[in-house]
Amino acid sequence: MSTDRKKIIIAVDGFSSCGKSTFAKAIAARLGYIFIDTGAMYRAVTLYALENGAIRSGMIDEDAVVRLLPDISIAFRFNPERGASDIYVNGDRVEGKIRTIEVSNCVSGVSAIAAVRQKLVALQQEMGRRKGVVMDGRDIGTTVFPEAEIKLYMTADAKVRAQRRYDELTAKGDRVTFDEILENVISRDHADMNRAVSPLRQAEDAIVLDNSHLTVEEQMSWFMELYHRVTNA
Repeated sequence: MSTDRKKIIIAVDGFSSCGKSTFAKAIAARLGYIFIDTGAMYRAVTLYALENGAIRSGMIDEDAVVRLLPDISIAFRFNPERGASDIYVNGDRVEGKIRTIEVSNCVSGVSAIAAVRQKLVALQQEMGRRKGVVMDGRDIGTTVFPEAEIKLYMTADAKVRAQRRYDELTAKGDRVTFDEILENVISRDHADMNRAVSPLRQAEDAIVLDNSHLTVEEQMSWFMELYHRVTNA
């Protein structure tokens, strides 16, 4: 593949637990692009809020979260052992901590806070300024990069997504139930689609990918055909 080809922005939006990050990472690796996990950024803010008393017993104190924002610095650093970037908050690696069910149960509420989205969208736009990025999240093609050359909107059956999430968590030793995960997936879908600020919605020019029954390899084959059409490569 030519290295002097004009770089583009690839936006990957869609529902939680659709494998957006896995797929976006694979695209970035295939094209030699930078991968930016925006969901991890919102999880990082949620974790910081939990650890600093802005969320108690699942109740989010929005004013307290906003007061914490100036104290939060987020960065990605490549981890050669994983072959991917880890996320850091104020210099501390939090890659594992942000994936717990406690964070999952609160992240949609934190993401709905206007000041949180304003801070992170500005950071995401700066990260993508030079193009050559694959960014995944809930509003990349509609809010962060409405000018993205390729916009994907990923979806999958809720039970399929819950099973994937359940397998991921139990493989790490987390003690969770499938029903608990399914309830979380459904409630997050509702919260993401109905929040007042940048709700989850399909951009008019986005292309839908339902990966309920597709492997990562099959998704990649589908994407590369799309990429070649868009870039005339």
